Amino acid sequence: MTATLHVSVWRGGAVGSLAAYDVPAQDSQTVLDVVTYIQRHLEPTLSYRFACRVGMCGSCAMTVNGVPRWTCRTHVRRVASGGRLELRPLENLPVIKDLAVDMSDFFGKWSRAHGAFAPAAGLGEDFARVAPESPERQAASAGIECIGCGVCYAACDVVRWNPDFLGPAALNRAWTLVNDCRDGDGAARLRAVAGDAGCHACHSQQSCALYCPKQLDPTAAIAGLKRATAKAALWGKL
Repeated sequence: MTATLHVSVWRGGAVGSLAAYDVPAQDSQTVLDVVTYIQRHLEPTLSYRFACRVGMCGSCAMTVNGVPRWTCRTHVRRVASGGRLELRPLENLPVIKDLAVDMSDFFGKWSRAHGAFAPAAGLGEDFARVAPESPERQAASAGIECIGCGVCYAACDVVRWNPDFLGPAALNRAWTLVNDCRDGDGAARLRAVAGDAGCHACHSQQSCALYCPKQLDPTAAIAGLKRATAKAALWGKL
């Protein structure tokens, strides 16, 4: 590592350019530390998002040297080749300003995929008991830790060429709910994810699984939806 980091940062909206900044290199420095230094000491008008700083909220996600990452958990020493960083907003999302993107489409697709839990009728007032060892519970557990950071969405090549594609996060969420025995919206959810922009549009390139900071595998969840929608179609339930 050099004593000074040479950082290029996207400035502007959909149309803009990279601006250059020199930032002192420090031990245990994260990329978010670099962005915060620029905003506090060099460019007070720089726009970006962060909240928790410890990998819990996902709001600090950006494109770092071409790769979507959580900047709070990305140490500069791991990614700054020759002491250089290039920071851009997440891809596949409209840029509001600088490093901040509009997440409306991302979360709108969660809604289109019926990503909200809908309690089944007749469950009663007592707690529903879900066996931890059941295949359905294990399938749901495999994807339940998604925090909606948008990294998988930014990495998805299908979203890049087909903006209507629901995306890996929304489909992963749908799969967890399809496997939830307490949910009563399963049939409608399968219909929602079976269309041209749904699970069958996925090409299984696994960029979502490669870059997910939580080590989830949305590609496996989407494969599960493909099987479930195919079975539902054979039984005339779509």
